[in-house]
Amino acid sequence: MAGAKAVRAAETSDSSRRLYERIGDFLVDQRLDADPGNYAFAYHLLANPDGPLARAVYALTDGGVRLTQRDIETLGCEIQPSPANQAAKERNEGLAARTQMQVEGFQDMVTAMRAETEGFGRDLAASAEAISRSNDSGAPAIDEVARLTTAMLDRVRSAESRLESATREASDLRRELEEARDNARRDPLTDLPNRRALEEAYAAQAEVGETVCLAVCDVDHFKSVNDRFGHAVGDRVLKAIAEALSQTCAGHLVTRYGGEEFAVLFTGVDIESARATLDTARIRVATKRYKLRESDAPLGEITFSAGLAGANPGDGLSTVFHRADRLLYSAKTAGRNRLHVECPETDG
Repeated sequence: MAGAKAVRAAETSDSSRRLYERIGDFLVDQRLDADPGNYAFAYHLLANPDGPLARAVYALTDGGVRLTQRDIETLGCEIQPSPANQAAKERNEGLAARTQMQVEGFQDMVTAMRAETEGFGRDLAASAEAISRSNDSGAPAIDEVARLTTAMLDRVRSAESRLESATREASDLRRELEEARDNARRDPLTDLPNRRALEEAYAAQAEVGETVCLAVCDVDHFKSVNDRFGHAVGDRVLKAIAEALSQTCAGHLVTRYGGEEFAVLFTGVDIESARATLDTARIRVATKRYKLRESDAPLGEITFSAGLAGANPGDGLSTVFHRADRLLYSAKTAGRNRLHVECPETDG
């Protein structure tokens, strides 16, 4: 009896381990960040391979197309935000609450100043009436005017002090809001704009009808770099590629899309110009000799593959991204360290 329980326990353990490994493989294959949300999505998918979620994913990825974060959100799997996203959300909520308090504080201050001004006006009118009725030499009237003027000056100085303090607080709050807004659109490792910044920039360019090309780039054999040298070295590789792309593609938006994947939004240039620029970056990365910082030993060849597609009028970001991603997949299949470019459509 005890032996049977042990066998069942071992089978359960093996099954859980296999599922865990499959989830990891799925995230790597789809180039998704290993955050709690994506892990939960992969778990729901792989734990029920014949369910409706699995069927939807199989239909979407038919032909080797990889999932994007937007696909996961569209498929409607209920997931919890990652700790980093939750912390950012809480910080933004705190800033919003402070902004509301600041606005309400200004309103209260203006209301109080208005009441003080009205009170001073009434006092001044009463004093003017008293002066007109006075039969004395005028000295008492002058004393009354002086008293009112001094009182009003005190009120003005108090209001100026409160306004100065409130202005400093508003300036500090505005700076914090700008920092939070920038941080929400920036990748902390590479300091590049992130996926959210890409989505906003694409929408802005599409709205004005600007010529747009999108490149999706992926570091070749990146998992083996992490496995052989550790994630610290892998992070340095990502930073080096981010720097190469930023310098070579200056004037265009270079973003870290997620994991070892980068996206470049080319605006105002045709696809051939974008191809030439991106291929220069690819060659620059491939010809550089990378070394381990600790031992100066060679790291080996580092390359990336890329797919480049042009946006047609009315195309959303996800549509263009999928086309570029298919080209990236074909570049990987063809041997890596390649750039595959979409052939422009021709009339007739």
